[in-house]
Amino acid sequence: MSVRRLSADQPASFAFSAETMKQVQWWISKYPDGRQQSAVIPVLWLVQKQEGWVSEPAIRAVAELLKMATIRVYEVATFYTMFMLEPVGTMALVQVCGTTACQSRGSEALLEVCRKRFGPDSHRSADGKFYWQEVECLGACSNAPMAAINDRYYEDLTVEGFEKLLDAFAAGQTPPAGSEIGRQGSAVLGGNSTLNDPKLYDGSAAKPIKSLPNAAPKGKAKAPVA
Repeated sequence: MSVRRLSADQPASFAFSAETMKQVQWWISKYPDGRQQSAVIPVLWLVQKQEGWVSEPAIRAVAELLKMATIRVYEVATFYTMFMLEPVGTMALVQVCGTTACQSRGSEALLEVCRKRFGPDSHRSADGKFYWQEVECLGACSNAPMAAINDRYYEDLTVEGFEKLLDAFAAGQTPPAGSEIGRQGSAVLGGNSTLNDPKLYDGSAAKPIKSLPNAAPKGKAKAPVA
């Protein structure tokens, strides 16, 4: 893993919003007294949901809230790649999977779209609206290639469809998540090719049971086991 460092561009301060603090307290309440530090990951995630990224003042605020050493919170924030350590785009954070399944099904073309539209990997676009990066497996291998845009998964992507998605986000829209080709979940392409006989599900294919295995003859008790 490459070294992850905090951005050189830091805000002067950080404050939890009322709504964020309400959720933070809910997470803290899930842990017994003396174990509040266990909430550090969800609290950092709520910080990121509020600000878009995790800043150094936010790390200090989380440490103070959870009564942790600041370095311990820093270690968590820099270890997990789910936490963004620099400002992201105002419209979208675009994360394109480049691991084996997606790579073999065309993710390289999606990465090239991002390079042409936004510039280098792991940077904001010139207009500040987008931040993009190539990431490791996001767990949607059956629907490759895919990208996570903000909180949503977009799957079975083509270059044309991906371009339209980015245009929509640039216009302030949030397109419905899911498969570009309308696939339900991770259903097989082209529909099921096996287990399609309705008799398998309506009970008509089952043979009547005349007797239960190892059951005693009718009217007689089964002999006890010695």
